[in-house]
Order: sequence, then C-alpha cells, then structure tokens
Amino acid sequence: MARIPITRNGYNNLAKELENLKKVVRPQVIKAIEEARAHGDLSENAEYSAAKERQSFVETKIREIEQKLANSEIMDTLLSTDGKVGFASTVTVENCDNGGKVTYQIVGPDESDISSGKISIVSPLGKALIGKEVDDEVLVKTPGGTKRYTILKIT
Repeated sequence: MARIPITRNGYNNLAKELENLKKVVRPQVIKAIEEARAHGDLSENAEYSAAKERQSFVETKIREIEQKLANSEIMDTLLSTDGKVGFASTVTVENCDNGGKVTYQIVGPDESDISSGKISIVSPLGKALIGKEVDDEVLVKTPGGTKRYTILKIT
C-alpha cells in the first residue's frame, strides 16, 4: 500500500486519539458491558446491546487509526527555497470570478478539514496548487464548473 503524507502535527493528533481510545474509551466500554451483564438476561438487555455496539464501534475506530498511522509518512513542513507550493505550505488564493480570498494549508488526506482551512493534497484544488508560485493562475475543475484562482501568498 502506498504511503500517505501527513504533517507531524496531524500524525501526533491521530496518535493521541488512538491513545485516548485505548486507555480511556475502551476501558469505559468494557465497564459498561460488565455493568449491563449484571442486570441479568442478556437477550432482552438494551444496555448490554448498546454497550456491545459501542465496543464494536470503538474497536473498528482503533483498527482504522492504527492502519492510518502504519501507512503514514510524516512530511515535515519545510520552507521552500524555490517559492513554490508544496506539501504543508499555507497558500492564500483569490477566486478570479468573485474576488474572494481564502487561505489553505496543504495537508494529507487524513487531516484535511475545510472549516479549519486545511485541504488535502489529493483534492482538486490541492493538486492544482502543488508546484505553483505567487501570481500563478490555477484552474480547478469542480462539480459546479471550472474555477480560476490566483495565488497571492505562499508561506
């Protein structure tokens, strides 16, 4: 399987989430199952069923995060000497159609969050920005049509 790029911060956040699931959430779920068992007949015990369902969810989430971490490659934020957009760059772009300006950081797919200004390197805009410089115009095909952006700043 191909290595998935991730920032050091993104990797650390996933690792913390995994640790919390293993050391806090999992024991809480096990305790809830034990308490539900103490209530008697398991076939008609809604608390037991809910706790088992929660356990299944938590174990699936643990495996998912472990897989993400195993397939991740930490890509440290490096200051680009060539002035081009790269992984972990923060880029300010202007929408040429409406003049709107927005700033995004280019991150790995597992840490993208548009509401936090983080877009995936594999997203249409992320792909289009890679390797570009300030004042370059970028065309991005979206479901709503082709959008045109101008790069204003790269940090």
